[in-house]
Amino acid sequence: MPANNFCQELWNQFGACIDMLTNCIHTVPDDFFSHHKRAYYLSFHTIVFLDYYSSFPPTSFTPLLSFTQLPVEQRPAESIGDMIPDAIYTKEELLQYVEVIREKCKGLVFSLTGDTTQPRFTEGSEAGDMDYSFLEILIYNLRHTAHHVGLNQHMEWSFREGDISFIKK
Repeated sequence: MPANNFCQELWNQFGACIDMLTNCIHTVPDDFFSHHKRAYYLSFHTIVFLDYYSSFPPTSFTPLLSFTQLPVEQRPAESIGDMIPDAIYTKEELLQYVEVIREKCKGLVFSLTGDTTQPRFTEGSEAGDMDYSFLEILIYNLRHTAHHVGLNQHMEWSFREGDISFIKK
């Protein structure tokens, strides 16, 4: 069983990563996503996958904000992947979703035991389907989220609340 210290240290990093995502969304003006669709699609993608990769088994995934999967030719040019949100959700709706996932992720991290590192996050048996241990999908989820928060930062976003550097002329 991982020591409680391990769980706390893992949560410190995972929680900080989620804080960066929250701060990116919180910092922008309320109407930012209406005018910056690529940033909106990137943040939606990040939030939905943060939730999906925290769903055991993955077939239990039920997003709090709905989306439609579209083929390439029907996707908006600014979209990220095939999960197209069914609306331009408000900043508050996105932040509320992140808070729900934060608690879900924290619960997963602190549930780690010798036994829980063995169940697998398995999507299926097709080529390209994910098949990760419980611990590895948590770390993958942290990395995926941090990667996209970093992309958002380079797309006129800021990492820290109060660092209003998202408007570039």
